Amino acid sequence: MNEEEKVCPCKMREKERSPEELKALMHRLNRIEGQVRGIKRMLENNAYCTDIIVQVMAATAALNAFNREILSEHIKICVVDDIRDGKDEVVDDLVNTVRRLMK
Repeated sequence: MNEEEKVCPCKMREKERSPEELKALMHRLNRIEGQVRGIKRMLENNAYCTDIIVQVMAATAALNAFNREILSEHIKICVVDDIRDGKDEVVDDLVNTVRRLMK
């Protein structure tokens, strides 16, 4: 295994976000974190099963919306820029990402 294969792929790529984009994404994550804490409290307080399930579905929907937002920005900026720069392998990366999202 060469040195390049030892490095985690996430360490090789970064994306700078505008302050506005970062603030909006962090706000979404904070809300999701609050939802998860609420689910934990429900469990600790012996809430009824279906009530917990409804809240888990809401948290899942919020995470899915977060993923859609990140993916949308990724396609609009990262993928488009890479294709313009002749880095067509970004399409394979995108296909693999979408495939993992659809599992």
